[in-house]
Amino acid sequence: MADILGSLRRTHYCNDLRASDVGSEVILMGWVQRRRDHGGVIFVDLRDRDGITQIVFSPEISETVHAKAHSLRSEFVIGVKGRVENRPDGMLNFNIATGAIEVIITELSIFNESKTPPFMIEDGIDANENIRLTYRHLDLRRPELQKNIIMRHRVGRAVREFMNENGFLDIETPFLTKSTPEGARDYLVPSRVNPGQFYALPQSPQLFKQLLMVSGFDRYYQIVRCFRDEDLRADRQPEFSQIDLEMSFVGESDVMATGEGITKKVFKDALGIDLETPFEHITYAEAISRFGLDKPDMRFGLELKDLSDVAKNSSFKVFADVVKKGGIVKAMNAKGCIDMSRKDIDDLTAFAAIYKAKGLAWIKVKENEWQSPIAKFFTDDEKAEMARILDMQPGDLIFFVADQITVVNEALGNLRNHLAKKLNLIPENTFRFVWVTEFPLFEYDEHEKRYHSLHHPFTSPFEEDYAKLDSNPLDVRSRAYDLVLNGYEIGGGSIRIFDPELQKKIFSVLGLKDEEVAEKFGFLTDALSYGAPPHGGMAFGFDRLVMLLCGETSIRDVIAFPKTQKAGCLLTSAPDKVSHAQLQELSLRVVVQE
Repeated sequence: MADILGSLRRTHYCNDLRASDVGSEVILMGWVQRRRDHGGVIFVDLRDRDGITQIVFSPEISETVHAKAHSLRSEFVIGVKGRVENRPDGMLNFNIATGAIEVIITELSIFNESKTPPFMIEDGIDANENIRLTYRHLDLRRPELQKNIIMRHRVGRAVREFMNENGFLDIETPFLTKSTPEGARDYLVPSRVNPGQFYALPQSPQLFKQLLMVSGFDRYYQIVRCFRDEDLRADRQPEFSQIDLEMSFVGESDVMATGEGITKKVFKDALGIDLETPFEHITYAEAISRFGLDKPDMRFGLELKDLSDVAKNSSFKVFADVVKKGGIVKAMNAKGCIDMSRKDIDDLTAFAAIYKAKGLAWIKVKENEWQSPIAKFFTDDEKAEMARILDMQPGDLIFFVADQITVVNEALGNLRNHLAKKLNLIPENTFRFVWVTEFPLFEYDEHEKRYHSLHHPFTSPFEEDYAKLDSNPLDVRSRAYDLVLNGYEIGGGSIRIFDPELQKKIFSVLGLKDEEVAEKFGFLTDALSYGAPPHGGMAFGFDRLVMLLCGETSIRDVIAFPKTQKAGCLLTSAPDKVSHAQLQELSLRVVVQE
């Protein structure tokens, strides 16, 4: 093997070769994509991470090498030396970059043979995802996944270049840290040298990056691994990466301008797209009012309209009673969709029910009448007002949800996105960014009868809202901001609390006792008392951003070795049981509850 590698040093990647290389001698290395035997001449598509090149074994060039090539099969690892030639007339392949040339082989080395793979190593395969994850090392050979991982590298490089050029310091923060309340469940790590005590893997470096601001490092960043033990879906993983940054002596506009600069650099370097900045801004209240969700997809219309004022005095008891009980009635105009079948409407009703909507009322707008079971309950004046608000025209189909505020917004907001996909309303290759600002600082948990931070408890409220912390916490606005792209939250952050007394006040509103604050966050409140600068920052979901750049719908397709939706690694069979001796060393005993 040493002699083979000594005589064959790769001079080119497969995709490097062009017509200008005709006549030159090259050395290529890679995997056999496929082998074809045509009348004594053997053609092989050789694949490496860069692409595919056709190589040719002819008995007229070397009988020995040609005979050896008969043994080649898919996924054999080989090295070849040969001369670049133009392909014969009529044999060009316009589907690959090297389709105008081929390499006539004079030397062949077979580095390793391969068993038959469980699926084809090519794009567009119809293989079960569990099989692909079990053989992830093979799945990663496929060109589409290799392009995704290369894109991930480009994005990371662009981010680091931007941050380094703008005075940010790349500083690592600990993985073994303290478990603190709020947020998702922690992943815990038992300590051998401190029996019965545990570290937590960080859900984010939030507290440490704030401590770095107190320490005088006024511009910090890192592309960091984070860990959250939460229910998984297509855009969540138990371990994930984020672009994390923090800045001192800044306001919202400074941090958002930096976020836009990162995004602009990434899109230019990764896709060659020049983004226009600044991005659009809307408040949280406007986002919920118009789109039902705080991460609105701005690429299409279908905006929601509040009809509560019309409905509350109508004779349609279902609507009127909801409004009297503090709920709302909202509607959405699916323009031109009057021909939608009853089955289609039933399917949409079932979709809305996923988000706890008890029903989905509808009206089909005809030339001289409304076709609907609920039309008879509205007066002509009420119909005229609804028609004005919803811009109702003949051929339109109107959908209504009446319920508590959160149910209506979540049901119609998600139905809006679902319907846009169904009706092909979303333009392809379009990127629409929007900053969502002025989030509520708190939300109230009816089950626990206490307030929670909508983002995290270190987010600063607007100064003019301080007085409401005692009188009406739900009306307090936070100095938080989320960056939304095509309906996905790709980043978010806030101006932080730097006054230790205000931080203690926020903990108090959240129902944390003084002793609990001292135990869990004492190191932070103490640090803030030693001259903490005003500071703020944000974090981008690195995996989610790469997913959107690659045009994928799951972050599993842009992570080299992802976990399943049950947080397992099928490749390595993790998590797994450990020996009794290991548990004893950690002073642990496993009790599986039925």
